This record gives sequence, C-alpha cells and structure tokens, in this order.
Amino acid sequence: MSTPSNRASVGETLRRVQGGRHHDPFEILGCHREGGQWQVRALLPGAAQAEVVLDSALLPMRRDPDSDLFTCAIASVAVPVYQLRWRSTQGDWQQGDDPYRFGPTVGDIDLHLFGEGKHQHIYRVLGAHCCEHEGVRGVRFATWAPNAQRVSVVGDFNQWHGLRHAMRVRGSSGVWELFLPGLCGGEKYKFEVCDARGRLQLKADPYGNCFEMRPATAAIVCAPSEFSWTDEQWLARRAAWDWQHAPISIYEFHPASWRRASGGGFLNFRDMAVQLADYVAGMGFTHVELLPITEHPLDASWGYQTTGYFAPSQRFGSPDDFRFFVDHLHSRDIGVILDWVPAHFPRDAHALARFDGTALYEHEDPRRGEHNDWGTLIFNYGRNEVRNFLLASALYWLREMHIDGLRVDAVASMLYLDYSRKAGEWEPNRYGGRENLEAIDFLRELNTLTLGKHPGTLTIAEESTAWPQVTRPTWVGGLGFSIKWNMGWMHDTLQYMAHEPIYRQYHHDQLTFGLMYAFTENFLLPFSHDEVVHGKRSLLGKMPGDAWQRLANLRLLFTYQYTYPGAKLLFMGCELGDPDEWRHQAQLPWELLEQAPHKGLQQLVGDLNRLYRDAPSLHRNGFDHNGFEWIDCHDSTQSVLSYLRCDGADFHIVVLNFTPVVRRNYRIGVPSPGRYREVFNSDSCYYGGSDVSNGVDICSQPVSWMGRNHAINLTLPPLGALVLKLSGAE
Repeated sequence: MSTPSNRASVGETLRRVQGGRHHDPFEILGCHREGGQWQVRALLPGAAQAEVVLDSALLPMRRDPDSDLFTCAIASVAVPVYQLRWRSTQGDWQQGDDPYRFGPTVGDIDLHLFGEGKHQHIYRVLGAHCCEHEGVRGVRFATWAPNAQRVSVVGDFNQWHGLRHAMRVRGSSGVWELFLPGLCGGEKYKFEVCDARGRLQLKADPYGNCFEMRPATAAIVCAPSEFSWTDEQWLARRAAWDWQHAPISIYEFHPASWRRASGGGFLNFRDMAVQLADYVAGMGFTHVELLPITEHPLDASWGYQTTGYFAPSQRFGSPDDFRFFVDHLHSRDIGVILDWVPAHFPRDAHALARFDGTALYEHEDPRRGEHNDWGTLIFNYGRNEVRNFLLASALYWLREMHIDGLRVDAVASMLYLDYSRKAGEWEPNRYGGRENLEAIDFLRELNTLTLGKHPGTLTIAEESTAWPQVTRPTWVGGLGFSIKWNMGWMHDTLQYMAHEPIYRQYHHDQLTFGLMYAFTENFLLPFSHDEVVHGKRSLLGKMPGDAWQRLANLRLLFTYQYTYPGAKLLFMGCELGDPDEWRHQAQLPWELLEQAPHKGLQQLVGDLNRLYRDAPSLHRNGFDHNGFEWIDCHDSTQSVLSYLRCDGADFHIVVLNFTPVVRRNYRIGVPSPGRYREVFNSDSCYYGGSDVSNGVDICSQPVSWMGRNHAINLTLPPLGALVLKLSGAE
C-alpha cells in the first residue's frame, strides 16, 4: 500500500509526465505492481475513452478529470500482456500494444561504447530501425540529446503530438529511446525536443537513413533493405588492389546537373547508374566521384551543407536505389567515391544546430564553432559522441553502401584554428598554437579506422596548405590519408595557361616548380568544380587566344595533366569544352558534341584515359620519383617542356609546346637509340587540331644532347603535345 509520501511522489511524477517534463515516463506509464495488483496507466491526448484489452476481455480505463491520463487496475499475479484501445470524441476506435510495457532496446554495452566514441555501428542503434522486440514487430527510435528535458517521437501515427510518445533517457548517457509496436517502414517522423530551457523544437533524426523531398524535412522510417548485392568479385579485387601503382582517373560529377530526365527533373539513381556507367566506361575513367549526395536542404549548396549524414538524398531516390547505383557501376569496373563533409554543417533549425538547446554537435564558442565565410557551424571533434557520429557515418557509406572511397572536403579548415579568421577571432590550442589538435586526432582516427576496416578503399584530402605528411602513415606522424589534392599544381598550371603564349616564357617556373615537391605526398591533379564557378570561368574560358587556340590550349592542358605524375580528376563538362561556367540548375550542354571541335576534345580525353591506363610507365610510379625524369625543363624562351615517364626500363617521352608556333627540327636527348613513334598527338585533326605530326618513325642519332648519348629531331605542333614511345631498337 502506498504511504502518503509515496502518493505525493506519484502525484508529482504524474504532473511531470502530463506536463511533458519527465526524463523517464516509464516510471509511471505502462504496467506497475502497486498494492497487490497491476496498475496500467496511459497518456492518451485527445482520447475520450480508453480500454485495456486483456485476452478477450475489455477493461474500461478511468480518465483523470484534469488530464489525458487513463488508468486501469488489473487483479493478476502474472505480468499482464495487454493492448490499449481508445477513441476520440468523434473518432473510430484504435487498438495497439502499449509502448510503455516494453523494456529498453539499447544495450548497456552500446551506451558505453558510444560514450567512449568507439561504437563503429552506432548507426544501427541510434535513429529509427524496424525490428522485433519482445516478440512484437515495430520500430525502435533512439537519439542523443543529453541536455533535453524531454524528447518525443512524433509523426502522422500520433498526429505529431509530443506527449503521445515521450521517450526515456538512459541514465547519464544522454540517449533517449522508445519502441513503438506496430509501426513499420514508410512512416514520417521527427523528434520533438523540450530543450534545456524548456523550449519546444522539432528536429530531424541525425541518424536518419531517408528523408522527405526538400523543402519538407521529416525523416522516413526505412524498411529493411531488400537489395541483393552482386559485387562480391569487385570487393575481393579491391581488397587486394595495389592502388599506389595503378591508374586512378576520376570523373567528378554533380548528379543534379550531369543529365536531367526528359521532363527536366532529376534522374533517379537507377537511371543515372546505367547512363553514367555507359558514359564513364566509354571515356575510360576508373572512378566517379559524386559531389555530396548526403541529404541536404539547399540545392545551391551542391550538397556541401549536409543535414543527413546517413542518407542519400531523396532527390535521386531511395537508399536501395543508391545501392543499385553503386552495384551497377561496380559491375562495369568503375569505382565510386563519395564527397564527404565533416568540416561543417548548416544552421538549419530542423537539423543538428543546437540540437538539444545547447551547442551539442558544435562548439559553444563561435571562435571554435562557426565558419563565418560559409555561414555554417563546426563540429566539436573533441567530444566523443560527436566524433563517433562522424566516424560511424564514414563507415556507414563504406560498409552499407559499398563506397570505394571518401573525398574529405575542406580539410585545411579543420586543421587550423585560425583558418579564414582575423587576429582575435580565434582561440589558440592548449600549447598556444594554431593547430586544431582535436581535428587532427579525429582525421587520424578516421583514416586508421576506415582504411583498416576496408582495405583497398581510399581517403582523399582536399587540403590546400603545406601541412606536412597528409598522406603519410599515422605511426610516423602523418594524417594517414591515401591521396591529397595537389592544389598548388592546379593553381600554378591554370595561372600559367591563362597567360598569352608570348608571355609564358616569363612564367616558366609555374610549370617546373611543382616537381620540387611532387613526391612529398601521394598527389592527385584536380581540375574540379571549384575551378569553373563563381566568376572563375570555365576551363575553356580561362584559355587565351581565338576559338581554335582556346581549344588547342585545353587539349594541351589535358595532355599535360595526364602525363604528369599523380592521379587525375576532371569535373564533368570540362571534357566537352563548355564555354560557360558550370550551372548547377541545368544539365550539361551536351549539344556541344554536335560541333566537331568539341566532339574532338571529348575524344581526346577518352584517348588520354586509355593511354594512361594502358601504359604502365604513365601510372605505375605516379607517386614515386623513379617514375619521372626531366629531359629539358629549361627551355623557357620557346616555352617547351620535355620529360620521361618511366617504369623501370620502359618509358614514354612527353614533349609540350606552349606556344602557337610550329617548332621544326626541335632536338631532344633520348635515353636509348632506336626508332620512336608518336603514340599520341594532341594536334591531330581527329581532335580538331592542325594535324602537324612527325610521321611514322623518328630515328635517333648518335648525338650527345641534354646529357644523353642519343637524340631525335621533332616537329612540335602549335599549342600541342606529343607522347612518344620507342618502337624499335637499333
């Protein structure tokens, strides 16, 4: 029997539950043994009548006159297995299992690992998951909001009423959870959070796997995947892949503007997969890199302001549609890299920002927690649960979606506390330095974990500074990335190419300086989306001269990229010679291919890919100084470069003429006597060039030249590039 003090305590608990301010409604709701009988309590906002369904009996519940609380006493020894039945004043009867009669769904080990930041599969615990719990099918919900006064699951299934399905918090973990029996996939939901100051806000699920089409922002419960993967052989080959000695040529593309559906809408992942695989395979690329397809609210952000770190965007289809996309590209021997954004997140009220009313995922101090340039917030990498959130996201895409690599956006902004900040706008680390120690630790853990768990996958850093050892192992002090974008090479090269050819002789060092550091990292040469937007002009638009010279310059530029040491990346549309900047609102101007010069440029890129892939000397030592040797880097007067790309005794000769002048009888030293032939000429009429060439064979002469014992005389095409191969020894 309850004592007066116990009755007062129960009364206070009831008031807190009714007011939506209780951290554990299970303390009072559900079925409890009191005074020798079972007391069933249910909070049913809007209900006029309620009953307990026990076996075949209907037991009426008594409504509290001052609230929506219904109670019923059951005289039974065993714990009753019951359902609730209720109706509103003018509504039909509804019946279902009482969520508050079920035990917890999140285990103590899960909570412990999450608190330590070490739960690699936390995305299988937090979020919304269809399951069977205590013999009943339903959906279990869980989220992390340690400073909330109350968290509820709301959706169409409860008329978005925050008191209908209040969750319970699991001790000091900050994890709130609730099992809703009878619910299934397809339901829209959010979390209603009564924050630390008592304010109500609706939040999208940080761990949601599917969301409504923007501008709507509710998450959608995903039914268990029915997709059957067929890429076992691909994954096995990938695990044994010697990527440091393999060709890597990446086609970067934006799914919303590569191609559009016939009505102008977005392509579904399934249709996109078939069209993209045909195109990329025909062009000879080894990989595609998707600009972020993680769910995001703003089209104009191109996906870089992510809100759904575990969800492919609904713009292009369901999670299983995306699985089909990856699986189909694998079937065509094309790898898939995802642009992934752990550097910042948007301020949208429905998403991560101040999730429980406090700076939870971000830093409280704006000197650490905000990017003013981008209007976004910065993750608190030092907080275990936040670090676990990001690490689990990376593993989710690799494990559950079979992604082959992650391109990590804006790494420089993560490494430096003073990134894009003036004096007084940043806070030094504990040693007084500008390095973000927590972000450095996070990046090292990211690379160690992902590359260790998924051999053959890649992590690619977009890092624009001279930070040392970005692609060196963590055990020697490096960050542990596989590959780093060579932003210095890209900027120097594009600046050089923008000069009128007559002035290029004065900027020759912009082409040669890069070899001073080319092998300090595993570099990728990027001509990315960032170089063809915001007034920077398209690649073709950057080139000087008349229409013919601009295209010739672009053919020369691409040949330089594909024969220079390092992996390759080209943004969609650059291979078409698009004269305009990239437009994210519309598809690429594919009609350009009706014009022979643009069709020729596209064919050139395809042939360069095939040359790069088929010639070991062009790719086997792309990250190694043994794969490159200058023939002549000093001919600034004529703006000509010549070099060797090597694989042991095998080699290709590359000669680049950066002026529109035909250079006849241009002599270069060669490593071996014999007959040389052109295997590639960017000035071929096939590509839209003037067709200046050297015929079939070029015989060497026993003349000492450029420190070599043999030489050949060449005719260099205007704004042209030659690739030569020894075809016969003397």
